[in-house]
Amino acid sequence: MRRKARDRAAAEKAYDQAASHCLPHALVSKPADDGITTWAGLPFALLFLEWEARYPEEWTRHAKDWGWKQWLIRELATADHDDQVKAKLIDLVDLVVQRPYRCKDREYVRVARAMDGAELRGRLHRAHQSGNSWAERHAGYVLWLLDRPEAPNTRHVWRTWLAGTRTC
Repeated sequence: MRRKARDRAAAEKAYDQAASHCLPHALVSKPADDGITTWAGLPFALLFLEWEARYPEEWTRHAKDWGWKQWLIRELATADHDDQVKAKLIDLVDLVVQRPYRCKDREYVRVARAMDGAELRGRLHRAHQSGNSWAERHAGYVLWLLDRPEAPNTRHVWRTWLAGTRTC
């Protein structure tokens, strides 16, 4: 009987390992002690956020989960990533600043602060001068926050910034 239990446990472990690389299990199976950079679900998490950024209406119909979006963004903003993941995160910030605000988009400031550099700032400056009124405001605000790492990213700060001088 013990052998059956061991075999079953080994089979369950192998199944869980394989499932951790497939949807939807990969998105919900991140062990607490694993870093985000080694998480098997990282490609799916990036795809989930890109789906929301590029196709918000479709995402809302089929996958809407604001809490999950917020959690993923916060996790991704606190880790060291390879160049490919950094490029994807910069793309996401660029996409988000160029569209009307959606729930939890403010969390992307965390990503911008973590990915701050010439590539991101160049894109933000282009968005700020794009002629798209939302992109101009949003990118300007993110640039302003990047220059002030001590400033909190709150609704109050956003409203105060909007009411005042909006220069980068």
